[in-house]
Amino acid sequence: MKILNIHKTVSNQEIVDLLNDKLNLLFREQRQIDVTFSVEIKDDAVEIYQREIYEGFLFRIKIEGTELHITRSEHYVDDVNSLTIESILNTLFEQLADDGKVTLILEG
Repeated sequence: MKILNIHKTVSNQEIVDLLNDKLNLLFREQRQIDVTFSVEIKDDAVEIYQREIYEGFLFRIKIEGTELHITRSEHYVDDVNSLTIESILNTLFEQLADDGKVTLILEG
């Protein structure tokens, strides 16, 4: 799990809207392949998945105050698509953060 403090509160819907707006476009630009990821709210968390390629979610994001608790599926930690998404998430969360400030609290 990775925990990021973005120093402001956001809602699940704000994260879904941001990811739906930018994730697939940025992914296609970086990987140059046509794969589309879905983003939805499930069990009070935001999940990113691609059911044609992967079983279950790739990432689950749970909001705890100003912190984002990000879980990456243990089955795909070395997958190049998963690594690309993680890089994109880091960039998008910097844009979402208060004054672009993101603090890494835990990575493990």
